[in-house]
Amino acid sequence: AAMGSLPASPLVPGGPDPVRPEPVAGAPAVDGAPAKAGDAPAEEPLPPARPIEELLAELDDLVGLASVKTEVRLVTDLLRVQQLRAERNLPTSPQSRHLVFTGNPGTGKTTVARLLAGIYRSLGVVSKGQLIETDRSGLVSGYVGQTALKVMEVADRATDGVLLIDEAYALARGGENDFGREAIDTLVKVIEDRRDDLVVIACGYPDEMADFIAANPGLASRFPKTIYFPDYSDDELWEIFAGIGEKAGYTPDAEAEAKVRAWFASVPRDKGFGNGRLARNLFEDAVARQASRVVAIAEPTDEQLTTLVAADIAEAGQGPRHGNAS
Repeated sequence: AAMGSLPASPLVPGGPDPVRPEPVAGAPAVDGAPAKAGDAPAEEPLPPARPIEELLAELDDLVGLASVKTEVRLVTDLLRVQQLRAERNLPTSPQSRHLVFTGNPGTGKTTVARLLAGIYRSLGVVSKGQLIETDRSGLVSGYVGQTALKVMEVADRATDGVLLIDEAYALARGGENDFGREAIDTLVKVIEDRRDDLVVIACGYPDEMADFIAANPGLASRFPKTIYFPDYSDDELWEIFAGIGEKAGYTPDAEAEAKVRAWFASVPRDKGFGNGRLARNLFEDAVARQASRVVAIAEPTDEQLTTLVAADIAEAGQGPRHGNAS
């Protein structure tokens, strides 16, 4: 009598098995059951490593940076020779691959770091060669016990590649209760534990980076090599400006070129000088000014649409109206 009041059995011919429910798309297989459509795809294979000579040629194509190019080639040559010696069972001396990049903003530090990551991968120093960028905000937490976790999370993403820490000296600033020192201590341990799987490049101003290296006794031995990125000259800044314009389909005429050069010459070369970013900001401002001028022309020609004239360039001593020159 009690059973009679219950609902009818859900078992019907061809119906679902009450013991083994139907798999949900994207869910893991159960008891060896085959995966269904919609499962998470396997990790995509990495693209092939780029040839060393191709990477070095791209390095050589960068404007200026003669001393930087020389240092990168020295690092590359040393790794290649060490690799050859290892293949022939000759003794090799362990070399730290971590680097310090010093210089003002906009001098190509990130671009060179990305090329180095590719070189390291091609030489087998790292297996993936990704470049992960971070700074103090990505490594330091305001709560006890959280900074080490943040450092480890960033290190996990950078493992098998290169970790670029911008303005690394900021980690060494702050009072006794600041967690930047904890980030440095954790970083030193990570570098040691993952010495075969992770390359770290620390960036910042020259004087401040000396404070960073002095913040922990283990940093000096792990960052034995510093590469200095000098400011660009006026001629090099013009070359960068013109190169950006060529890629974007703009050509400055002779008067515009003279005004661009005069504008670069008027900018003080003080700390924080924008370098390549300054050239890009000036170019973007010129494009905006040119658009305001050309839009008033009823039927502009291709030449008018692609030519920058003197009126499109900011006056010397004035900042661009668009973007931040610093």
